[in-house]
Amino acid sequence: MNSLYKHCLFLFVVIFSIACNNSVKSNADKQNKDAAVKSVTKKDSSKTILFFGNSLTAGYGLDNPEDAFPALIQTKIDALNLPYKVVNAGLSGETSAGGNERIDWLLKNPVDVFVLELGANDGLRGVDPSTTYKNLRNIVKKVSDKYPSCKLVLAGMLVPPNVGTQYFEEFKAIYPALAKEQNMHLIPFLLADVAGVQQLNQSDGIHPTKEGQIKVAENVWQTIKPLLQP
Repeated sequence: MNSLYKHCLFLFVVIFSIACNNSVKSNADKQNKDAAVKSVTKKDSSKTILFFGNSLTAGYGLDNPEDAFPALIQTKIDALNLPYKVVNAGLSGETSAGGNERIDWLLKNPVDVFVLELGANDGLRGVDPSTTYKNLRNIVKKVSDKYPSCKLVLAGMLVPPNVGTQYFEEFKAIYPALAKEQNMHLIPFLLADVAGVQQLNQSDGIHPTKEGQIKVAENVWQTIKPLLQP
C-alpha cells in the first residue's frame, strides 16, 4: 500500500470521526459559539491570525487546549517576538456550508492572516466538489472583501480512493485550484507525516496526540512563517 493511499485511507477515518463527533456535540457547540473561539495569549499583539476549521483545528481530545497546533504556532511566534496573536476558531464537525455561515460573525474583528481548514466533512458526505469549492471560495471572498490586505492560507485535504477515481481527483483539485484563484498560500496536506502514524495519534487512532500536534504545527509553520516576517 503506497504512502498516498495510506494517507487517504487514514483521512477517511479522520473525516468519519469528525462527522460522528458533530452528531453528538454540534448543537451544543453552535449554541456556544463564544466558547469555540479561543484567543491564544499575547493580548497586546497588534495583528491577528485566525485559524478557521473543524476539530482538527479545535484540538479535539487534547487534555490541554494549549497543545493544539494553533497554540503551538503562537509559541513559535512569541519566540521570534513577532507582533501577532492567534485565534483558534475550530469547531468540531464543521462543513464548508456551515463555515460559510459562521465566518460573518468572526469577521467583526480585524484579521491579518486567515488560515482556512475545511472541506473534509463535505468529502465524507459526498458533497459535489463544485459545491465545496463554491462554499470555500465564498468564505475566502468574505474575508478578503472585509480585509483586503489580509494574507490568505489554505490547508489542503484529501478523500479516500474508494470514493471513486473521479470524485477523488475532483476533490483533490479543489485546494490547489482555489489557492491559485484566490492568491492563497497552500499547505499541501495538513496531516502530512501524522496520518497513519500510530504514536502520533490518540487511542482512537484518529486525532493527533500532543506529539502529533507538534508535527501538524510544523507543517503549518512552514507555510505561514514567511508571511509573518517584517
